[in-house]
Amino acid sequence: MSFTADHPKVLILDFGSQYTQLIARRVRELNIFCEIHPFDSDIDSLGSISAIILSGSPCSVNQEDRLDVDLDKLIGIAPVLGVCYGAQYIADYYGGDVAKSSKREYGRASISTKPNRLWKNIDASSQVWMSHADTILALPEEFEIIAHTSSIPIAAYKLHNRANDVYGIQFHPEVTHSTDGLTVLSNFLVNICGVSAHWSPASYIDQTVSDISTKVGEEQVLLGISGGVDSTVAALLINKAIGSQLTSFFINNGLLRKNEFEEVLNNYESLGLNVIGIDASEEFLTALNGVSDPERKRKIIGKIFIDVFLREADKLEGIKWMAQGTIYPDVIESVSVKGPSATIKSHHNVGGLPDYLNLSLLEPLRMLFKDEVRKVGRVLGLPELFVQRHPFPGPGLAIRVLGELSPERIRLCQEADHIYINLLKEHGWYDKIWQAGAILLPVKSVGVMGDERTYEYTVALRAVHSLDGMTADWTHIPYELLAKISNEIINSVKGINRVVYDISSKPPATIEWE
Repeated sequence: MSFTADHPKVLILDFGSQYTQLIARRVRELNIFCEIHPFDSDIDSLGSISAIILSGSPCSVNQEDRLDVDLDKLIGIAPVLGVCYGAQYIADYYGGDVAKSSKREYGRASISTKPNRLWKNIDASSQVWMSHADTILALPEEFEIIAHTSSIPIAAYKLHNRANDVYGIQFHPEVTHSTDGLTVLSNFLVNICGVSAHWSPASYIDQTVSDISTKVGEEQVLLGISGGVDSTVAALLINKAIGSQLTSFFINNGLLRKNEFEEVLNNYESLGLNVIGIDASEEFLTALNGVSDPERKRKIIGKIFIDVFLREADKLEGIKWMAQGTIYPDVIESVSVKGPSATIKSHHNVGGLPDYLNLSLLEPLRMLFKDEVRKVGRVLGLPELFVQRHPFPGPGLAIRVLGELSPERIRLCQEADHIYINLLKEHGWYDKIWQAGAILLPVKSVGVMGDERTYEYTVALRAVHSLDGMTADWTHIPYELLAKISNEIINSVKGINRVVYDISSKPPATIEWE
């Protein structure tokens, strides 16, 4: 079994739906390997495909610049399931009637089904989640209605007499509100498409280690490591495959959490990895002093990181590969369904290396979501202090100190963050949170301490729960603990006199503030 381009996969073609990521997550929950690609991808370049899912979309099939695919070619390759826009597109493509809905088609509904393999082990009336502005008014010839709701005559259909089975559903099986949605996906993929459910973290490890050994051979690999779960699991996988051929750099840019450089190096010692610690904090902080624009911060950090990395790499011999802890959300966020993506993470290199490095790229986690990386880490025996470590932004505290950077403002953020994280751990909340951190705001406000008037900075606390960072909601930390954290920060960190708590979700906000 290989998780390379030649291994049969479930292909999800993305038309821009907010739920596309969820489709992939649900398919992976079935222990079935899948990949997301833009709707206009070159299908011939994607290897062997065992099933195709067409996602939803914010677009309409009736708009002039609609998103088009060659359906005849897709159907000739593998069975197809159209979800929402995908279902409407299939119906319209073959001559059906799709128009703007005259009835509300958003939220929970109950479908009434007709006997079909798609509904195996599903009640004849099951709750589903609708979310679409257009609706299918009439189906073309050779199409058969297999489900309806009280307000939607065509909630699902099947297309006959084609090379492969074709199904369309106007509800979203990937969301939890569709109570039998996972079963619907399983019925399509396993019962109809014959896909084997054998993908798992353990199988991923076995095949990835084998692939790395084959690719790398006797050559040397260099990895930039951060202390986070992604780069650490990447290091363990590569180390398992090639052992001492791997060297890792951990660079202190002066923007880490308090005491993090020393603590992470000590932790890595216990893992048996060859990690070289490089303290370049003075170089970074000198270049960043006085810089306030977040994009300029990222560019400066990225340039100096490369300079330091290359300078230290020149001291090593025989490096032929550069490894990265790139994960699937990084890959997905770098691709737009309408072509080259706008820059989302300018500090993160996805999919290639500068030509002047003359190195090959190794990304062993490229197809995994964050929670899958954690599962792989656990199977590899990674201690929980690494597995449960919160994600930390590539530019570090540079983007958690809003506005102008200075050593003093970075120190204030480090001190506040240190108190915040330690109290979360002390009270058993750290492992309940996906990501937490303190953000130093570029504003001062009036306060009173004793008989003195103060004019000091404000810190915002951020804590979210998520599966992979693609979406997130704020964590309901108890008021009593928030009060304790606030009091400890204000009493202990001179320069901060106000603490606030961020209660915004992603979307519409992002997890980080810059």
